[in-house]
Amino acid sequence: MKRSRLNLFKFTSMTISVLGIILLVLFIGVVAYIVVADVSSKVSSNVGSGSAYDTLASLKSEYSTLNNSFNTVKSQAGKSSSSKIRNDTIDAELQLVKAQTAITDVESALSTNQPQDVVNTRLNAAIAQMQKTQKSVSTVTGEVS
Repeated sequence: MKRSRLNLFKFTSMTISVLGIILLVLFIGVVAYIVVADVSSKVSSNVGSGSAYDTLASLKSEYSTLNNSFNTVKSQAGKSSSSKIRNDTIDAELQLVKAQTAITDVESALSTNQPQDVVNTRLNAAIAQMQKTQKSVSTVTGEVS
């Protein structure tokens, strides 16, 4: 009878030890999975924001070119007696301000690590605004030339 209790105790003790080891391995596996998922999420978001930074640099360059082009034409347009040219000049200047604001919005979203969909929305708005600005500046340039 004592031997059977001793064997039962050994069996129970061994079972608890094995279950403890299994639970420990499962816990480590779950923690490792969470860490890997978090790291891969950050890496993929950084890759996405990398292309956003490239697009932002392109927008800044395009804005600078448009602004320089507008500034050279602005003085000639101010001397014009045509009210249409002056109105188009004011509209082009307004579009340039809106484009600068849209670019600043994109920079803000990137610097505060906003989600990728927010950054993409702001980028699309900035791209659309740059197209309007380009059209407006080219209208003034065409009228003055």
